[in-house]
Amino acid sequence: MQEPIIEFELTKEFRNRFQEALDTRDTAFILKTLTDIKPADITALLYEFSAEESKYVLDLLPIDIQAGIINDLDSDTRKKFLRIYEVKEIVYFLNHLASDDVADILHELPVKNREQVLSNLDLELKVQVTELLRYEDNVAGGLMAKELIKARVHWSVVQCIEEIRKQAETVSKFYAVYVVDDHDKLIGRVALQDLIISDARTIVGDICDKDIISIQTYQESIEVAEVMKKYDLESVPVVNVQEQLVGRITIDDIVDVITEQAEEERQLMAGISESVEVDDSVWRNTRARLPGLLIGIVGGLMNAKFMGLFEEELARITAIAFFTPLIQATGGNVGIQSSSLVVQSLANPGYVEEGLWARLIKVFFVAILNGLFLSGLVMGANIVLFGEYRLSLVVSVALFSVVVFASFIGTITPIVLNRFGFNPALAAGPFITTINDLLGLTIYFFIVHILLI
Repeated sequence: MQEPIIEFELTKEFRNRFQEALDTRDTAFILKTLTDIKPADITALLYEFSAEESKYVLDLLPIDIQAGIINDLDSDTRKKFLRIYEVKEIVYFLNHLASDDVADILHELPVKNREQVLSNLDLELKVQVTELLRYEDNVAGGLMAKELIKARVHWSVVQCIEEIRKQAETVSKFYAVYVVDDHDKLIGRVALQDLIISDARTIVGDICDKDIISIQTYQESIEVAEVMKKYDLESVPVVNVQEQLVGRITIDDIVDVITEQAEEERQLMAGISESVEVDDSVWRNTRARLPGLLIGIVGGLMNAKFMGLFEEELARITAIAFFTPLIQATGGNVGIQSSSLVVQSLANPGYVEEGLWARLIKVFFVAILNGLFLSGLVMGANIVLFGEYRLSLVVSVALFSVVVFASFIGTITPIVLNRFGFNPALAAGPFITTINDLLGLTIYFFIVHILLI
């Protein structure tokens, strides 16, 4: 019977007890505690302590677990963490990681340390990592791992299985064997199941699947993520311009890419101009937030100036000023909803297939229904609260118009940004909110001027 998985819970009491064990160097308690905790949970635990204390804990663990935990740390934390490590210690745990992970960590080291570490790596790993360092981080070549299992097209199944046994120690996860010719040009792939059920004398080239999807080394990481998502791939081979097999990218690497992209878009939609964490420096957090806040300030000043143009109307009917927050808030919310849905849709190839006009027509009808419901609700509430039928009608008409126009602006803005090569997530932040504020005021006062004054 399979034992239930016990999830680790980091409580304040446990953290304090663990801190006490660190202060007193209670090795027995630390080892006993960590025995039943998974490496990922140990990583989360170590975020609670200083780099020196974390290093003390890691030094008590087997080297393969140490390497995995350090590899799982986020980039900023790992940079600070590795400052207290000597070169020989870094080399020791890097020799237990895959080539792509080693390359990522080396990118985070100072140049001097990077060269020292690279020169002392195991020879085979050194050759693999040296090739990976030629590529940028955001392309397939920088994302791939060199560890893979490949077989020549003329090999028998027996030879292929022997090759698997030889390379199994260095390739921790593999889903298939890649088939190449004598010049390492990718021919296809053989599933492990086909190898097991085939006759030992069968030639690999006869059972390989030649309809294989591959990635070029220069393709951007987001393109790789889209391909693997579209075709539901656990791994994908990477080839150079000569179509030679040079590496592979696995799903765990792509999960990191998707997570980073989602985080970047989330921050852009919140008006944060660069990737930051809560524990980053005050200056970096300020620098990242200022652009979005400045857009809001400029928009507010423009709103104030615009309202000044209708000073006469405001003086005659002061009640119209009461509804400006309602108009602006509704327009901003509708615009953000529309732009957020479009940003999400742009990542889906089906968006292109459906066509722009079909999308705009759908948005138009959704906006009409929302506008009718909201304007009717507001009109009824105004009549009950204020008893002003004419003013209630004007506010409702203005609100309906704002909902329709804000939906259109929220839909078209990310499409235009995407068309010109900008991140469409920019449209869901302060930019679209400011535009809709101005748009809402313009429509509101124009309708007031036409129908009420």
